[in-house]
Amino acid sequence: MANVLMVFGSTTGNTESIAHLVEKKITQAGHTVTVLNCADANPEHLAKGYDAVLMGCSAWGEEDVEMQDDFADFFESFDKMDLNGAKVTSFASGDKEYPHFCGACDLIVDRARELGAEIIADSLKLEGDGSSDDDEIQAYVDEVLKAL
Repeated sequence: MANVLMVFGSTTGNTESIAHLVEKKITQAGHTVTVLNCADANPEHLAKGYDAVLMGCSAWGEEDVEMQDDFADFFESFDKMDLNGAKVTSFASGDKEYPHFCGACDLIVDRARELGAEIIADSLKLEGDGSSDDDEIQAYVDEVLKAL
């Protein structure tokens, strides 16, 4: 049984909803999942003791990617999370009208990789709350589970 950490930042609740849908599927597969709102998470050594770390953040922006406010602060402290050697992936809710659809995912995996993390799955990028995306969520979870 693996121990998975999910940390999310969500303004409208869509990314939080996706986190809980992913959590349910990983839990049903027999693993333990800890879900944290990044506003309540202390990044200091946060990845220690987990077999995988999944991070979710909504984003927007016309020219640059603008991360959800709480997650933007959390992102600045990634170097404190002990991501070296950690298995990491990302997920997000976004709007395809923006030029950087779910652009936070790319920033998360790039920074995690810089810090020595192993990226274990393609980022899950959805519009809305994920309630109509069961197949995409299951495919993402299947990728994560293979890496555990």
